[in-house]
Amino acid sequence: MFQASDIPLLKRLKKRTLLDLALTIPQSYNDTTLSSTIEENKTLTAKVKVVNSAMVQGRLKATLFLKDFNTTASALFFRTTSYHIEKFKPNAELIISGRVNRYRGQLQISQPKALSDYGKIVPKYKTILKESEIRALIQTYVTKQNLQKAGLKEGEIDTLLKLHNPKSLSEIYSNGTLQKMHLFHLKSIEAYNHLIKLKRKRIVTKPIKVLNGDPTPFIESLPFALTSDQKKAIESIQKDLANPNRAARRVIIGDVGSGKTMVILAAAMIAGKDKTILMVPTSLLANQLFEEAKKYLSEYLNIAFITQKSTIGDYKKADLIIGTHALLYKKDLPKVALLIIDEQHRFGANQRAKLDTLVKQENSGAHFLQLSATPIPRTLAMIESELIDITTIKTLPYEKKIDTRIIKRQDFPNLLEHIKEEINKEHQIIIIYPLVEPSTEVPYTSLSEAKKYWESKFEKVYTTHGKDKEKEDTLLEFRENGNILLTTTVIEVGISLPRLTTIIIVGAERFGLATLHQLRGRVGRYGIESYCYLYTNAQTVPKRLEEFANTLDGFKIANLDLKYRNSGDLLDGVTQSGRNFKWLDLSEDEEIIKEAKSRVQLISNFKK
Repeated sequence: MFQASDIPLLKRLKKRTLLDLALTIPQSYNDTTLSSTIEENKTLTAKVKVVNSAMVQGRLKATLFLKDFNTTASALFFRTTSYHIEKFKPNAELIISGRVNRYRGQLQISQPKALSDYGKIVPKYKTILKESEIRALIQTYVTKQNLQKAGLKEGEIDTLLKLHNPKSLSEIYSNGTLQKMHLFHLKSIEAYNHLIKLKRKRIVTKPIKVLNGDPTPFIESLPFALTSDQKKAIESIQKDLANPNRAARRVIIGDVGSGKTMVILAAAMIAGKDKTILMVPTSLLANQLFEEAKKYLSEYLNIAFITQKSTIGDYKKADLIIGTHALLYKKDLPKVALLIIDEQHRFGANQRAKLDTLVKQENSGAHFLQLSATPIPRTLAMIESELIDITTIKTLPYEKKIDTRIIKRQDFPNLLEHIKEEINKEHQIIIIYPLVEPSTEVPYTSLSEAKKYWESKFEKVYTTHGKDKEKEDTLLEFRENGNILLTTTVIEVGISLPRLTTIIIVGAERFGLATLHQLRGRVGRYGIESYCYLYTNAQTVPKRLEEFANTLDGFKIANLDLKYRNSGDLLDGVTQSGRNFKWLDLSEDEEIIKEAKSRVQLISNFKK
């Protein structure tokens, strides 16, 4: 498509495709076409004859006759040079361009320019390249024929050609802003281009082995029924693992408490004796999953456990190996057919790649499943599913009963009474602080400052935070013995606390909605009536907090988060592409994305 001589310029622009280049829209235009009307406070381009000119108090003043309008206007030069004096001599006939206003009832043009060339609209691009270089690239490649080959529709092609080569600015702008139809087409092109690129980036490898194990015995042995979404997730995984042509690459996204663990265990059951590695971000979580696996799978599979501190079982012979990043340092891990990573974004890219290398075989790869407790907006799921298959678990095994309230300083006495009542019921409380040490920039009590107060009021108060090397031991001790835990967002993903019924988030407006949702998800894990208090000193409560308090649905909250933050890649670890769109708004343009996705699917089916 691109000539070899132009590749270095395109690399500097960071444009890889024709549509990348075509979407490099002019920032503005230099319009030298003759004006058809005179509009105040707008630029006028017109043929003039200089009636007279003179220097007045160091400034050049001239009277101009506007031929096409049969009227006169004064011209005033605040910065006068010998060029202006020579150019604007009496009787000189010129083409001028300048901004028009009215002064004491008379038309006045400030600092008009004499044009040597006119009758053109020249696009001005703001890029790293010279204007002549970017214009040459656009003129060479952004043609109707090339855009048709790229799969664009007639309306989209028309928009791009007009934006790069306008005959008049009126066909681009309406009341000074880009016409709605052009904006719609730009959004459509941007969505289509991005989805096509993701499709091309998708990694397709042959599986090490086709996996056809039967999860039914495990499912039927459970003392509870799986939800419809859990069953659908397991069915999707079964189809993936049985595909002889493509190793699975799927992310399972489920809200906090949606039962992802059972899906993990079912996947391990499908892999069976062909072996599974499950890597998780913390030893606490690894230990919880190990206990669950022993409870429900030990009859069917040999299970091993690996963390920095301990190894349980013979991992060389195990069917299911559960561990933390300590797995990466075991040089003698067995080759496995299925690799599962929980909360992948909490591992570095190098760590994920290293684990993949450990289990990879020549010309084939392990099936790969990823679990995430961070719900994402529908629009983002639609986009990212071109790169990796996505399954969402929305239904919960039980109804969540969490009362979310926004409170202020005057509500503190009532909050204390609530805490006392919950402790009397042998329930637990977590209080989240926005920072560990005092800061003049944050108008809230810090964790270290609050510690003395709570310890003076209550017994069995525990404290931990992200830099606490003993945080996992503290959490375990709190789970067994504590009343109140003072912490930071370290608790966002981690230990299961069945007696936890109240979470208080200090400075709630300082946190993103996704983080607030993860924190709130710590309570009410087993259907017990629970409470989430959002404490704020803000004079006006942000609307996003009010909307958050009115829903427990993580996927609705993800859409709210997108609406208020206009964030990009919430999968955060699945892909780093598409973080920012210039035209597309993920919170509003679902139909545009849906239509673009259909077009990409049609192309894929046609090529098959």
